[in-house]
Amino acid sequence: MTTSWEATQMQRVRRRGSRRTPQKTPAMASSSISKNRRVAVRSWQGKVVVDIREFYIKDGKQLPGKKGISLPMDQWKILLEHIEEIDEAVKENT
Repeated sequence: MTTSWEATQMQRVRRRGSRRTPQKTPAMASSSISKNRRVAVRSWQGKVVVDIREFYIKDGKQLPGKKGISLPMDQWKILLEHIEEIDEAVKENT
């Protein structure tokens, strides 16, 4: 017989598993921007995204962390349209 606590834990594991089941596809292009950060262009669920993400080491393997963002093409294009404004603001404030 399963206790309510065990049932809750099993539900959490199931939810985490379904939420975190990535479709592993190789990056179309990838570049390290620091020791633990990488930018990659990849296909995610059939759509091309620009993924900016932090990585961590576990058991000698470099794995993607939770911290990051995947921009779909429409948002990537908007960012590119504003990159000069963003760069100018960075220059003015550094």
